[in-house]
Amino acid sequence: MINRVEKLSLLSEMIAFAQKNENIKSIEYRFLFGVAKQLDISKEDFEYLIEHPVTYVNLKSHSERIVQFHRLVLLMNLDHEISSKELVKLHNFGLRMGLSHESINRVLDLMDSFPNKIVPPDFLIDIFKVQYN
Repeated sequence: MINRVEKLSLLSEMIAFAQKNENIKSIEYRFLFGVAKQLDISKEDFEYLIEHPVTYVNLKSHSERIVQFHRLVLLMNLDHEISSKELVKLHNFGLRMGLSHESINRVLDLMDSFPNKIVPPDFLIDIFKVQYN
């Protein structure tokens, strides 16, 4: 299980990803707050992170990094407006997490073949398993 510092880092990273021109869309806010609740982060701490990001902490667990990448993919697809800038940003987040370049590209390439561009978790895990082994 990840500790509080890692949880705050994950959430802060997602908030940074969602912030376009300094504001977060309401659908993204609700999604992010839902993730905060799942991570047992209070509303006060969540609100604080929006204005005061914390330093990124790399997750030790490969499976936790895959889960975080999946959250970022879901977040990116919430508004159904994906820019090339967002794709590059997501790709860079994945690389920074230590995920393989090939797996990230495969997820991004296959995203369009799923309803609402939402890659099912088991499919995503299989993509990363192939590269991890």
